[in-house]
Amino acid sequence: MINVSKLKRGIVLDHIQAGQGYKIFTQLGLDKLDDVVVLMRNVDSSKMGKKDLIKIETDDLDLNLDVLGLISPTITVNYISDGVAVERKRLILPEKVKGILKCKNPRCICQSEDVGDITFTLVDAKKKEYSCEYCESRTSL
Repeated sequence: MINVSKLKRGIVLDHIQAGQGYKIFTQLGLDKLDDVVVLMRNVDSSKMGKKDLIKIETDDLDLNLDVLGLISPTITVNYISDGVAVERKRLILPEKVKGILKCKNPRCICQSEDVGDITFTLVDAKKKEYSCEYCESRTSL
């Protein structure tokens, strides 16, 4: 069994759906950090069976929680200071997301004109479907 040491200061992304850890790793640009980052895949979990886990040893990192909630809504974000979890956030699918999703409708105005970041609204949480603010086309993750 691999033994990964306890963080003194940083962030632990826990309860990531198995197989989604690398996607989060790349979406957050963790490969570009100079800090220590550990990605563990298919870790045994009593609640989930298998899960992924990411440990980031850093003093300052601004995470996009909407991206995390979209990729893996079961995720828990733990902020660590002096080896102790000082704050814990459980994420859910966000109601609205801006600048993350792209409309798939080829006739949508956003495909032919620069409209900036598009806002999508959650319409079906079970299917992870969001609606475009311009054409109301549904986009699923």
